[in-house]
Amino acid sequence: MGIELLTPYTKVELEPLKSGNRRQIGLFVGKFAPIHVAHLVIADQVRRELNLERVLFMPEYDDENATIVSMLVRALQGNSGFGIETTRLNSAQPLSETLRTLSENNPDTDFYFIAGSDVIGGLSQLENAGELTKLVQLVGVQRPRFRTGTSLPIIWIDVPQMDVSSKNLRKMLQTGIEPKFLIPDVVLEFIKERGLYGF
Repeated sequence: MGIELLTPYTKVELEPLKSGNRRQIGLFVGKFAPIHVAHLVIADQVRRELNLERVLFMPEYDDENATIVSMLVRALQGNSGFGIETTRLNSAQPLSETLRTLSENNPDTDFYFIAGSDVIGGLSQLENAGELTKLVQLVGVQRPRFRTGTSLPIIWIDVPQMDVSSKNLRKMLQTGIEPKFLIPDVVLEFIKERGLYGF
């Protein structure tokens, strides 16, 4: 598990900012099971680099929705630059439908879809990839072991390369290892209290 502060693989390729008094909001989609420090670092770095008003964490549809939202609320508490968007919790509809709904309900907002390179690589293969780029501005961050590029219009942002994943953290918890400093303390306490992930 390592941290690389500068990555030659990613450069900020800023396109002209959209004009007017429109809101600039980031959408960070993921399972967040559990949310960890790399999620928070990525969201903060992207928000600062692109001067976004807020970054909204948008958890995917999951059987443990209430638990995931509870962890997000604890992790993001007190940070006015972060929020939670629950649109995808109520339905397993395609991502494009969710983004279209958000765009239609917020005509004064430009959305920036934040994703790791593993997700970005998959988006390029979608039949409606072009439609996605009409609804949101793609923002990519490279992940360790998932170096990729894309032909889609995208802004690449340099972020600290932290080799942390929710999957590996769940494995640590299941084997009784406390992932101190990798999960926010308030979230780790919640996991302990609820006995989540076999911990």
